[in-house]
Amino acid sequence: MRTRPRRLVVAAVALLAATAGLPATAAERQDRNDGHARQDLHEQLSHGGLSADVRYTEYGIPHIVAKDYKSLGFGTGWAQAADQVCTLADGFVTVRGERSRFFGPDATTDFSLSSATKNLSSDLYFRGVRQTRTVDKLLAEPAPRGPSRQVKDLMRGFAAGYNAWLKQNRVTDPACRGAAWVRPVTPLDVAARFYAIAVLGGQGGAVDDITNAQPPTTGSAATAPGTGTGPNAEAVIRAVRARTAEAGMGSNAVAFRGDTTATGRGLLLGNPHYPWHGGRRFWQAQQTIPGELDVAGAALLGSPTISIGYNSHVAWSHTVSTGVPFNLHRLTLDPADPTVYVVDGEPERMKKRTVTVAVKGGAPVTRTQWWTRYGPVVASTDGELPLPWTATTAYALNDPNAANMRFADTSLGFSKARGTADVLASLARHQGLPWVNTIAADSSGHSLYTQSQVLPRITDDVAARCATDLGKVTYPAAGLAVLDGSRGDCALGRDTDAVQPGIFGPAHMPTLKDAPYAENSNDSAWLANADRPLTGYERIFGNIGTQRSLRTRGAIEDVAALAERGGLTVRDLQRQQFANRVPAADLTAADTATACAALPGGTATASDGKTVDVAEACSVLAGWDRTMDTGSRGALLFDRFWRKLTAKVPAGQRWKVPFSAADPVRTPNTLNTAAPGFAAALADTVAELRATGIALDSRLGEHQFVLRNGQRMRVPGGTEGLGVWNKIEPVWNPAGGGYTEVTTGSSYIQAVGWDGSRCPVARTLLTYSQSSNPNSPHFSDQTRLFSGEKWVTARFCEKDILSSPTLKIVHVRER
Repeated sequence: MRTRPRRLVVAAVALLAATAGLPATAAERQDRNDGHARQDLHEQLSHGGLSADVRYTEYGIPHIVAKDYKSLGFGTGWAQAADQVCTLADGFVTVRGERSRFFGPDATTDFSLSSATKNLSSDLYFRGVRQTRTVDKLLAEPAPRGPSRQVKDLMRGFAAGYNAWLKQNRVTDPACRGAAWVRPVTPLDVAARFYAIAVLGGQGGAVDDITNAQPPTTGSAATAPGTGTGPNAEAVIRAVRARTAEAGMGSNAVAFRGDTTATGRGLLLGNPHYPWHGGRRFWQAQQTIPGELDVAGAALLGSPTISIGYNSHVAWSHTVSTGVPFNLHRLTLDPADPTVYVVDGEPERMKKRTVTVAVKGGAPVTRTQWWTRYGPVVASTDGELPLPWTATTAYALNDPNAANMRFADTSLGFSKARGTADVLASLARHQGLPWVNTIAADSSGHSLYTQSQVLPRITDDVAARCATDLGKVTYPAAGLAVLDGSRGDCALGRDTDAVQPGIFGPAHMPTLKDAPYAENSNDSAWLANADRPLTGYERIFGNIGTQRSLRTRGAIEDVAALAERGGLTVRDLQRQQFANRVPAADLTAADTATACAALPGGTATASDGKTVDVAEACSVLAGWDRTMDTGSRGALLFDRFWRKLTAKVPAGQRWKVPFSAADPVRTPNTLNTAAPGFAAALADTVAELRATGIALDSRLGEHQFVLRNGQRMRVPGGTEGLGVWNKIEPVWNPAGGGYTEVTTGSSYIQAVGWDGSRCPVARTLLTYSQSSNPNSPHFSDQTRLFSGEKWVTARFCEKDILSSPTLKIVHVRER
């Protein structure tokens, strides 16, 4: 590694300054000149072999320039390792199935790459994937079913860059300094991490149930025909819904059409809600291959491609979708052998997958998994999917993303897109997004929402024709199809436009083009635009005509009003991000304050039977500004009250005006303050805050903060139940002062537009900062910005990158 002084780029700066005011056609020519300048710089610094130039600007954001895809992967792997070596290394231990070897079998994972509750089950699953060469086989598939040459080169380069950083640098992060598990990786390790992300919604969300599933013991009562306990439909429905609720991921995104903006060009605000810690963090960068690729944004850790981002022509973001990316097949078993199932009257033996895992301080552990033509058998009484394995019945999980190694190519297609039409074209060609929607806008003024994702090809007709008794309940309620696996005519078939069998092709995807606004906040596609509702899609994609979340309702109110007002700019997007409006409060705060003031004697009875003086709370709530700004007085009081109220009062009793599909944004409404539990929730809240010494009228930021290297940083925003756009999920620690950490929430935020020049107008913010290393200068610098609701002015064009006052150019290469 060598750092070069800024004099190397003076000539390039002068060239760019001289052409800054060129018209569009000349600007396009200048784009090529910029590319030549970047290439010239790269060639000046190159010494052969894999190499790249990493130009760091403010907040440690790298702008990586390379001559080809393998070299770009090299620079990306190197730069990611510099910021996140411990988190990356931990993830590579996971996908190798070696957590038990280094950390012990009973320790927990960080849940970033699967739902496994302990290292042993994680290892049994991922060692099985490695042992069966699942990822190798997917890599060998020809494109577009398998990855392109470009993506393979990116993966090879990423592994080489990560390894080069390890070889050339000393690890300073105390999380893994000197650790034996920080080792070089292979391109297969990089690909296996992509695979883990792809199956998170399917096999990855049922790892414990896959690795613990065992046939009933011969001769036991459970094996006798008809004596086994059947599945509890309500428990399965709760489990499916909980998988979504506990995924640690959500998001808001909105695209505005050109006729709503000040410039006639599109605008995009992306606000993904992802974990703040562990292996599912974003990492910010710009990637450039002169004349071939120029894109900025954020990559999921371990990915050599930009996951959410923008270029000179288009910007995109993702939101976690409501589509259920897996289904179940009920197996009819041979009464004489519970590892044999019957299809069309013919017996078929399950495949026995025996996996051995090395264990720290103990003997290796060997366990068996059971696989079928549909996928792995899943069985558990209280796991991710509470399903029994009896003498007559078992359940197999079908996850079409287990054959999906196309995520990276889909993202790469976005990175090179020149408009929303190209975004759709990449989705149609690669069909690689496993569990997200896409929202996009472009410089020509187009807007786009599409739920183009990999889903089992289960139409409502197939679900009705082939559903088991369990499926007849779970499919309409939760979108989970449970099909009769004993019938060959219930096979999922193939759409002619689908890249792999058993999934929906692009023609089935709910898509909204060129609406004044296109918005999603993790509800179904139905109300991407409330004036142009999407209908007609299959239930597995999501529901229609049902109650929306408070976050969706608040978001639609906000963005619809913005679109109607018109004349929008990037600054309006920035204001929307940090408005911190509380839709729950707009609906209920006034009624709550009024009902509170009407309580006899200003008191209420708490859940423990004690009488609590709540009079002060009434006046605080009445004066609250109904935001989750850090300076807001009353925000913390309402937050704690709302959590307790929604826990005590069922949704059906909470509102006087019920939900109406004819008015889905404004209903339900009018809080039922007479509901049993209302007064107790208020009393419990006041008692809780007083017991911990927190004043009822304290400012939110005094008790909602994170600690970074001993410094308090106030955190704006609010929890899911409040409906706040700027969502954060904090950890309540009253002994520590209130909410003292954030588990998930606003992560990589981008507000992007275009003004007719060749440079996009972009403001970004990585809420938890670039590095997990507390010794890094970029451990918390953007977190401090987030605390103050400030943004980073993006540097995309060469003139902006090279004029950065903190510019540092690093040439990285193999040695």
